[in-house]
Amino acid sequence: MQSEQPPRTRVSTEGVAARAVHLTQCKLVVLKGSQRGKEFVISGDVIRIGKVEGNDLVLPEETVSRVHCEILRDAKGHLLRDLQSTNGTFLDGAEIREAYIRAGSVITIGAVQLKFQPFEERIEILPSDKEQLGEMVGSSLKMREIFGLTERIAPTEATVLIEGETGTGKDMVARTIHALSKRKDQPFVVVDCGAVSGTLIESELFGHEKGAFTGATTTRQGAFELAHGGTIFLDELGELSLDLQPKLLRVLEQREIRRVGGNRTIKIDIRVVAATKQDLQKEVQKGKFREDLYFRLSVVPIHMPSVRERKEDIPLIVRAFLAKMAKEGAPPREMDDATIQSLMSHDWPGNVRELRNVLERGVYLSPTAANGSPVKLVSMPSPHSDGFEATAAPFQESKSYRENKEQWENEFEKRYLTWLMERAQGNISRAAREADMDRKYLHKLLKKHAILS
Repeated sequence: MQSEQPPRTRVSTEGVAARAVHLTQCKLVVLKGSQRGKEFVISGDVIRIGKVEGNDLVLPEETVSRVHCEILRDAKGHLLRDLQSTNGTFLDGAEIREAYIRAGSVITIGAVQLKFQPFEERIEILPSDKEQLGEMVGSSLKMREIFGLTERIAPTEATVLIEGETGTGKDMVARTIHALSKRKDQPFVVVDCGAVSGTLIESELFGHEKGAFTGATTTRQGAFELAHGGTIFLDELGELSLDLQPKLLRVLEQREIRRVGGNRTIKIDIRVVAATKQDLQKEVQKGKFREDLYFRLSVVPIHMPSVRERKEDIPLIVRAFLAKMAKEGAPPREMDDATIQSLMSHDWPGNVRELRNVLERGVYLSPTAANGSPVKLVSMPSPHSDGFEATAAPFQESKSYRENKEQWENEFEKRYLTWLMERAQGNISRAAREADMDRKYLHKLLKKHAILS
């Protein structure tokens, strides 16, 4: 039997300040057994039921197997699956291996009967009164709504999809969600799906066994195994190839992985946060991204606004960056009013990352950097340029020829790589081709200058 498709989690707007997230959850009511009358509300995508500790629902009955069955939430509804139990799993009186559950159905597990009741929980989201949450700063309504949504969603197990242009701070949202979650003391593992070659991404995600392919000289754990108990952040998910998307979907639905070249399945307990600069709904329409995978990931969608959409936040962002760059024990540098106005007049196609790079250049190469007076930027990207300009920064008499040369070379690398990645819209492979560089070397430079989000 098959249920109707459950309502997709949605974010509704009621005026400018009232929003709500509707999370699909389920309730299991014990009709028969030692815990009769007890209700269990479970919000995870996978619910494992058995008599031993470690299951999501523990039924301490002799007739229940150690890990008896599981309920999986997918695009079609809630799927009940027997896990080779001793006494079998029954749905409305019929023994099943797997079947979709309807609202009000009765599940029989050994001598225990459970009534299944799906429901939606409405979580009100009000704009936060904070100007900073984790590493994120902003006083604009858009950012305060994101702060409010993050604070309410982080303690749940809901999967989150963060969309937005390159450099908007999607990684900051992911880290903040983890830091505010029940998993904060467990691993936070990042996988940049656009930075790993197509032949190695499967091994990066799921691991591999020794001898699985040429060069696999040892067994290696993948990101999902390393993130067990914590959060996995799948960055630039839109870059994932179509042939790998079904494998990722299976992992997300069943919460188990199989290493490349291996036969053994490994159970995993993770929270999934994904990010992409692409509009995945449009990619689904083009046939470049699976609709069922998109449904699985976008349980709670968050859209990060560009800097040009929240220019009123620029002074706050500037103060936060200057405070970070201040030497230990020293007061943060200040930015003069004319420079702030200049920053606010620019559209920042590279968003927060581009702004950060310009601020760093202003602090470290400013002629006034040595006497503590307000920072005046050495140069600003022209609103009509592609973002890469010459900088007439002074040499520093206190430094040697080698030190001045290294400073200029580092500055050139950072500015060139920022410009290059903006031109390539964050696509490392494309950037490497346009610059006639080895992709691995480019990736190393991007990491060196903290240009990768």
